[in-house]
Amino acid sequence: MTDKPTLTSNEEIASYGIGRQVGDQIASNAFSGIVPEAVAQGLVDSLKGAALAIPGEEINKAFQALQNRIQAEEAEKAKKFAAEGEAFLAENAKKEGIVVTESGLQYEILSVGDGDKPTLTSKVKTHYHGTLVDGTVFDSSVNRGQPAEFPVNGVIAGWTEALQMMPVGSKWRLYVPYQLAYGERGAGGAIGPYAALVFEVELLEITG
Repeated sequence: MTDKPTLTSNEEIASYGIGRQVGDQIASNAFSGIVPEAVAQGLVDSLKGAALAIPGEEINKAFQALQNRIQAEEAEKAKKFAAEGEAFLAENAKKEGIVVTESGLQYEILSVGDGDKPTLTSKVKTHYHGTLVDGTVFDSSVNRGQPAEFPVNGVIAGWTEALQMMPVGSKWRLYVPYQLAYGERGAGGAIGPYAALVFEVELLEITG
């Protein structure tokens, strides 16, 4: 086990704090294979005003090579998401009770309401539970215990299409291909690129 350095003066302690802050920032966006010792060398050289130990052209080439590698890895992940979603939807479409629309949206009617149907310009209140095709929950008003209210034309295309077919009081399960969800980019860390999504949606009321 390596002994920790003895830091006693205000200057030493503050310097350590700066180094830790810089390290935390780097770690939060670090690439695979980052070398801490090389990072430390670059930081020391900069603070001492030393010349670059490696020519700038080589540094730029290294950054470009890493960027190319990261983009290739992300592309492979995206292909995997796309393939998984397409395979899931293809099998799901064969199940009894699944309706497939012209856009590719799939839905299953869990219960039928007797209220009006929203229009494109309506505002609605719903309860919903959203998962990836592997069952991972990414968002759920049900789990929060708080219904969500939003305009029909202000949500993903799969929801916009389905809501206009649902009478108030209905509960449907939606199977949404990526083209009708968050597309090639995904949404945040929970929903990857090309991800097909599954929602249970209960239309509680039309609020406007």
